[in-house]
Amino acid sequence: MTKKEKVDDIIRILEKLIPDPPIPLDHKDGYTLLIAVLLSAQCTDERVNKTTPILFNRADNPYDMIKMSVDEIREIIKPCGLSPMKSKGIYGLSKILVEKYGGQIPDTFEELEALPGVGHKTASVVMTQWFGKPAFPVDTHIHRLAYRWGLSDGKSVAQTERDLKRLIPEEKWKTFHLQMIYFGRKYCPARSHDWKKCPVCSKYMRRELRGKEGVARSKK
Repeated sequence: MTKKEKVDDIIRILEKLIPDPPIPLDHKDGYTLLIAVLLSAQCTDERVNKTTPILFNRADNPYDMIKMSVDEIREIIKPCGLSPMKSKGIYGLSKILVEKYGGQIPDTFEELEALPGVGHKTASVVMTQWFGKPAFPVDTHIHRLAYRWGLSDGKSVAQTERDLKRLIPEEKWKTFHLQMIYFGRKYCPARSHDWKKCPVCSKYMRRELRGKEGVARSKK
């Protein structure tokens, strides 16, 4: 089987199991999506979705956000972790959006990644999910699946992103990214994973990982 045939088969599996994946972070516009993605760093989407209604009830736009202090923002977002850094990022990017962009979020990687607290992954989510522009957000979970399935030998998230962009048709990037997230949660978790029961790993998991998982289960 060629690499293309393998990728096409994985795409078919994910499209069958997860045909219409929603964006996991609750939002109403580009700004609230940007804030939600920023908060999701090292935090579950479930926790973010419980926290953002409280934050957005106080400020769901950059103008209202900068009326709050960094300390006030930090108190609200504490459940999401890394609150000192995230609160400074939220206040700082909101101030720039007001002063430089008339309250609107920019639609280029360069401008988004120049905002405080906004990294490449966060910018990628906003670019593809809000602006509909080509981007393939890769977090540690997608990085893990791509390696597990033999789609990337990347030693970094950046390399995995390059590999997935090369292998996956551009018109499928937006959906495939979300399908991988939901598939990983339901069928292919990092722990307590039985590769023989996984619709993808049962066919394509790296051989060396199969042995390691078998040993790990036998020790339990």
